[in-house]
Amino acid sequence: MRFENVCIEAIGYHLPENVVTSLELETRLKPLYDRLKMPIGRLELMSGIKERRFWEKGTFPSEVSSIAGEDTIKRADFDRQRIGCLINASVCRDFLEPATASVIHDNLKLPGQAVVMDISNACLGVLNGMVTVANMIELGQIEAGLVVAGENGGPLVDHTIETMLASTELNRSRAKLAFASLTIGSAAVGVLLTHKNVSKTGHKLVGGVVRAKTRFNHLCRGSQDSGMHSSTAPLMETDSETLMKEGCAFAGETWVDARKVLGWNNDDIDRVFCHQVGGMHRKLMYQTLGLDIQKDFSTLEFLGNTGAASLPVTMGLGVEQGAIRKGQKAAMLGIGSGLVCLMLGVEW
Repeated sequence: MRFENVCIEAIGYHLPENVVTSLELETRLKPLYDRLKMPIGRLELMSGIKERRFWEKGTFPSEVSSIAGEDTIKRADFDRQRIGCLINASVCRDFLEPATASVIHDNLKLPGQAVVMDISNACLGVLNGMVTVANMIELGQIEAGLVVAGENGGPLVDHTIETMLASTELNRSRAKLAFASLTIGSAAVGVLLTHKNVSKTGHKLVGGVVRAKTRFNHLCRGSQDSGMHSSTAPLMETDSETLMKEGCAFAGETWVDARKVLGWNNDDIDRVFCHQVGGMHRKLMYQTLGLDIQKDFSTLEFLGNTGAASLPVTMGLGVEQGAIRKGQKAAMLGIGSGLVCLMLGVEW
């Protein structure tokens, strides 16, 4: 896909104040660690994640997505009545019906003629939302669209720990399947895209590619979507080692195609923003893609894996800290369970 008229006008975000360290999580798991003779400290050592953030209990995804959306609109200084599409793209939703986007739309007081919907695709949701909005802008259907996501990792982490502690039959092999769940954090993000004719920034979304290798859909499985009002808490099982190996190999294949579509080579890239998974994944991915890891902007150390919010929040923080400058090229590299890869290029 190639875009001629689409700009990333602003990226806003909202982060929880409640910081939880990997050591705190492992301290809660000490009875299990003692039984399995596992050393405290392995979570941070293996993942590179020192801490993550959680919302206060009872926080709804729509609430934090609305705050991030408001921050995005204010950063862009854009008239909200000109926003023709709102997409909520987080894994977490308030409920199954109606679309969580409808709550956010009302909170943000967006126009009644706007397209309003949820898009869900694991950790790629926001990137899929961006492509959907970009296509609408290219077609002349809208001049601006807002994509938001509010991920709430606290319930998953808490229920994972409770389940692990309650099991008397859990062994090291089974415990490894829950490891990825302990890397999850919370965050909310908003991305505003506009037609170049109304853009004040000129940050051009050039295009990209999407590829699927769905024979690996079994490598990461979450419990059924029960909504915020259900008594059923979330659980997830992940074959982390195979997912990392196959995901990075697939990312390498996708990156070859992305470079062709963008007309770029590795030396053209000034900055890279990736979905934040873990330190070992980060190292292997850059080796596989042949990219200089020094071009990476990383947040996994203090945010963990925040699902669909991960990559755009990382980019938002990078923009805020001056990691990407006018005239530079940035790659947005998304890898989601399924497996699905979506990679985009931006000329800042």
